[in-house]
Amino acid sequence: MSVKAVTPNTRPDPRLSVAPMMDWTDRHCRYLHRLLSRHTLLYTEMVTAPAVIHGDVDRLLGFDPAEHPVALQLGGSDPVQLAKATRTGCEFGYGEVNLNVGCPSDRVQSGRFGACLMKEPALVADCVQAMIEASTGAKITVKCRIGVDDQIPADILPEFLDTVAARGINSFTIHARMAWLDGLSPKENRDIPPLDYELVHRMKAEFPELEIILNGGIADLDTAIEHIERGLDGAMIGRAAYHTPTDILATADRRVFGEGSDTTAEQAVAGMLPYIEDHLAKGGRLNQITRHMLGLFTGRAGARQWRRTLSEQAHKPGAGPEVVEQALTHLTQTAA
Repeated sequence: MSVKAVTPNTRPDPRLSVAPMMDWTDRHCRYLHRLLSRHTLLYTEMVTAPAVIHGDVDRLLGFDPAEHPVALQLGGSDPVQLAKATRTGCEFGYGEVNLNVGCPSDRVQSGRFGACLMKEPALVADCVQAMIEASTGAKITVKCRIGVDDQIPADILPEFLDTVAARGINSFTIHARMAWLDGLSPKENRDIPPLDYELVHRMKAEFPELEIILNGGIADLDTAIEHIERGLDGAMIGRAAYHTPTDILATADRRVFGEGSDTTAEQAVAGMLPYIEDHLAKGGRLNQITRHMLGLFTGRAGARQWRRTLSEQAHKPGAGPEVVEQALTHLTQTAA
């Protein structure tokens, strides 16, 4: 199975997306996910605007054209820097550039971006206006929380959306949890604050002209589809899409987008083999790719043998595609 690239800067369909996740949604992960679903929107890990401006831009932003539709997520709070980074993202061919207003980590707070920007809607508005003006085709979007710390979400979220949308943004992905910046770790902020899906649905009712995508705690495709059928413009799935990618993505093209046929984990493995060979030929290591493949067969007979073979063998010097083929053989023999 091969991946066919689509036109760069094609404006993505937001109905289903895989959340940007630090250390997880790198280019290897995205290539795997694209083999499972042609239409699901994929996101990069968050990249800070200063890193794009001053860092190794090819390493930070480079991706395989086959990953389209793919969006770049930026972190920052300086409109000038974000404009420069957006322009660079457009040059690389990203179809969407997203501003992170949701990450609660200490490092992000110290840089005055991420979730702490929920307290500064006017600054966010300045940032997105600069990004829109710098864009040469990419859709500019925002990913935010429903509030932070002692804010009252039902009061501040409408004001936030109204203020930012007034500058030309019409697409918001809302993580339906508060972020507690003082007292909870980033991991705890993904689990402890209660989910308020109904507030996100009310925002769609209050702002029908805006594209509202729900994020947070969605564990399966059925739940995502339920929220879309209730009127939201899309659903973004994070950890479940990473840990059980086949369950989430293999039927998404048919069930969510009404196009294409279902995919199997075996087809995805076959599609990864030439990609792995190319990566190794460029000096890469096998486990840089296979760490993202561990959950492909979750719930199936032989899944433990699949994970064990990859975990024990892929990091060894000289490990190549034969390790993946061996893991698949072990899985098949166990299932039989």
